[in-house]
Amino acid sequence: MKKKVYFAGSIRGGRQDAELYKRVIRYIQRGHIVLTEHVGDLSLSKTEGMENRDVAIYEQDTAWLRESDLVIAECTTASLGVGYELAYAEKFGKPVHIFYNAARCKLSAMLSGDSYFSIHPYENEEEIYPIIDSILQ
Repeated sequence: MKKKVYFAGSIRGGRQDAELYKRVIRYIQRGHIVLTEHVGDLSLSKTEGMENRDVAIYEQDTAWLRESDLVIAECTTASLGVGYELAYAEKFGKPVHIFYNAARCKLSAMLSGDSYFSIHPYENEEEIYPIIDSILQ
């Protein structure tokens, strides 16, 4: 059965991992639906051209979170929005899987200290894909 995945990654917090997001999203899309494929759009800037669109973004993203079967988040680049999305997903009982590059950052204690979240540190990208496979089985 195809799962609906909410992929979370930094947009306004910084786009330095956008290439990684794109590859991970494409990997997930081989067998499942990614509701937030735009997160991997390399043309998306930090501000997204968002003049006065914040309410629409909030409404769409929270609707996608409620519709999703699970959340996969890449949290190497810190993002207030991603943190909010993860708490929102927890509120609605969505399984949450957090990936972060342990060589590049220290995960926020608000994430690592919450036993609800499944935390997946990695050192190289190749480690991510087998974990995603096991999550989506």
